[in-house]
Amino acid sequence: MTWLELLAVLGAGIAAGGINTIVGSGTLITFPVLLAFGLPPVTANVSNTIGLVPGSISGVIGYRRELAGQRSRLLQLGTASLLGGITGAVLLLVLPAAAFKAIVPALIIVALILVMVQPRLAAWVKRRRENGNGTVPEHGGPILLAAVYGTGIYGGYFGAAQGVLLIGLLGIFVHDELQRLNAVKNVLALIVNAVSAVIFIVVAEVNWQAVAMIAIGSIIGGQLGAHYGRRLSPTMLRAVIVVVGGIAVVRLLAA
Repeated sequence: MTWLELLAVLGAGIAAGGINTIVGSGTLITFPVLLAFGLPPVTANVSNTIGLVPGSISGVIGYRRELAGQRSRLLQLGTASLLGGITGAVLLLVLPAAAFKAIVPALIIVALILVMVQPRLAAWVKRRRENGNGTVPEHGGPILLAAVYGTGIYGGYFGAAQGVLLIGLLGIFVHDELQRLNAVKNVLALIVNAVSAVIFIVVAEVNWQAVAMIAIGSIIGGQLGAHYGRRLSPTMLRAVIVVVGGIAVVRLLAA
């Protein structure tokens, strides 16, 4: 890639790191950029996943205060995310590249729909929490564990809007403050991305230039997201994600 392209990937990494910390759809920024610069879809996905891991760590550190007292919850749900991430990463590597190219546009469309309906989902979660009778298990129970495992599979395979899925599930099944659940969401997404990245580094083709730029950018973005992200207009943020994600779908279908 040229220096201008590398700078563009860096900027996308900053945006993705911040968005992942706040919402969880950063892949819909970085993945289309990598496609636009000529990376094959699977290589772009693999490089993107590896590059976003440092940003996920940055976001978790930014939310470390909200993680206090959640050790047991993180151990239970984190195990489900770990197993799901391994499953999804293996599926990405064993299925043919043509399958990824066929499946991912549908996954992106689903992710974009999730981003668009997130305000209604959040409102429904809030109403459910306010009307709760306290009978829900402290950490969500077996249904949430299964759902987190399934989300981990999705995250290991592609992962756009993984965070939206996770925060929705946590809000539905766990009675706790939303900011504390967002902190848990960041940890679970980090686990999925990290275990997938380890597998990809060992056996997949990686574009290390892209990884480096996304990593640097996502670290910066993770901190910006943790400290300043709540000041951004959610509507504008969702609009950017939907536009960029739509470009990705067109780019994949036209390739």
